[in-house]
Amino acid sequence: MIATTSVDLNAKIPNNVGLADDPKLQRALEKWLPNYLEWWHDMGPTDFEDKPVFLRTAISVERGGWANYAHVRMPDYRWGIFLEPNKTDPTIKCGDDAGAPAWQDVPGEHRNALRRIIVTQADTEPASVEQQRLLGHMAPSLYDLRNLFQVNVEEGRHLWAMVYLLHKYFGRDGRDEADELLLRRSGDEDKPRILGAFNQPCDHWLSFFAFTMFTDRDGKYQLAALAESGFDPLARTTRFMLTEEAHHLFVGETGLGRIIQRSAELQKIDSNGDVRAQGGIDFDLIQRTINYWYTYSLDLFGGEISSNASTFFASGLKGRFREDNYEDHKAIEGMYRMPVVESGKLTEQDVPMRNAMNEVLRDSYVKDCERALGKWNKLLEEAGSPTRLTLPSRRFHRHQGIYAGQFFTPGGELISEDQYRASEDKWLLVPEDNDYLVSLMKPVYEPGKFANWIAAPRKGIDGQPIDFEYVRMD
Repeated sequence: MIATTSVDLNAKIPNNVGLADDPKLQRALEKWLPNYLEWWHDMGPTDFEDKPVFLRTAISVERGGWANYAHVRMPDYRWGIFLEPNKTDPTIKCGDDAGAPAWQDVPGEHRNALRRIIVTQADTEPASVEQQRLLGHMAPSLYDLRNLFQVNVEEGRHLWAMVYLLHKYFGRDGRDEADELLLRRSGDEDKPRILGAFNQPCDHWLSFFAFTMFTDRDGKYQLAALAESGFDPLARTTRFMLTEEAHHLFVGETGLGRIIQRSAELQKIDSNGDVRAQGGIDFDLIQRTINYWYTYSLDLFGGEISSNASTFFASGLKGRFREDNYEDHKAIEGMYRMPVVESGKLTEQDVPMRNAMNEVLRDSYVKDCERALGKWNKLLEEAGSPTRLTLPSRRFHRHQGIYAGQFFTPGGELISEDQYRASEDKWLLVPEDNDYLVSLMKPVYEPGKFANWIAAPRKGIDGQPIDFEYVRMD
């Protein structure tokens, strides 16, 4: 049956999942709410809790009606639970049972795998808030400060979306997992977040923009793969999450683009082309930041050769990016050729397609990142800058998969560990880089004003002017 549940805007938890008709679930989520708010107060952007922020809030799942803009204090933000309605009767999109009716309840044989998938996705949402919690103190403008907080509250809403699934479909185990999500901490030695990229420090705005460009872009492709899931509530949840995720990617891609544009202007101003001498961010540092966050984000897709990926696809739990664009939804036949290291040398190996599903998804991600690099390099060309930025090889600086433990140049050449260590500080962020960036980034809270190291955006948010008071600091 096609789900068309309307949104309950008067509920404590706005939703279109019929919480009012499920008192037990409603009570469980309302009990979880104070614990969530306590986590937000402890680990969110606490120092700005009293500031009204021009935030977008989901009020409807319909096209054009899912975003409502108003000045809201973040603790008062209404974190709702929304599933995109199905337009047709849902089917399993991929795997051995492709074409069969989608599951409305968790199949017993897939219970553990689905819980693992949902928990892993859920864990990334509070992690990013924790990584970014202090960035408001060095915001380059009120426009950017507002964008940071919009990303934060929507990551919180995405956590709610996953917690709903855990509570609704996984019983006591799901409730326990939901509680654990509020106990782990990004970068904590004893209880770190599940995935490596979400334990890395994000202590300045260059990293924030790179994170939202590259790491949130991984989130786009993971959510898109889950949107093809045969478990219909998960597919519908992630489809709606993708409508909000697009803004996070916009923040990252345009944020880095504005830094690149400003650095090109400062490069042209300086008689020696020295961007740092003009108080800006030099291109070598931008390139090292790209190398750092892009490669950590590549790890998030998992191993290049993966039995888990094969099982998830075969079972219909997780598809490919835009699965409908493929003719063969079972992928029983076919091979994927990839470079592997054998006897200290790179060689080509054919891998069964199902075992290479992580790499197929990573291919779509890499292509999207290459598109963004092309736009940035066009900016540099139009500005008359001789600099061009690049994406490093997907083999470089990897901690997961077949390239972990091996050493490569950013160009993908296999080298010794000694050679790698000798050049590591030229390729990746180092503490001195972070020290420079933190020293550079003084807060700018005057409407319409921007820090010297970043260009102004082309337009404001929701039709507002650039000098709009996006965050009321008084």
